[in-house]
Amino acid sequence: MTFVVTENCIRCKYTDCVDVCPTDCFHEGPNFLVINPQTCIDCSLCVQECPADAIYDEKDLPEDQRHFIELNAELAEVWPVIEATSAPMSEAEQWIDRPDKLQYLER
Repeated sequence: MTFVVTENCIRCKYTDCVDVCPTDCFHEGPNFLVINPQTCIDCSLCVQECPADAIYDEKDLPEDQRHFIELNAELAEVWPVIEATSAPMSEAEQWIDRPDKLQYLER
């Protein structure tokens, strides 16, 4: 099992989770973060740090977010590792908890 970043991260990209990750398993894209399932050790430290509540244990993913398992794995292969926090996206507060954000994901 692994932890998975889901839709609520899109266009928010809070990076609070990055600092607590002992294995640097987060990868950064233009407007989204993903977790590399190969390097995640299932410690769950990132879950409580995410202001957007966008990180789930794979076994607890809502059914409508299950496609993010494959998306995290795919994008972790091409996006660079992020090792330090940075400011969230400028409009993060307006985008948090908006539904149907997958269409805004920038690869």
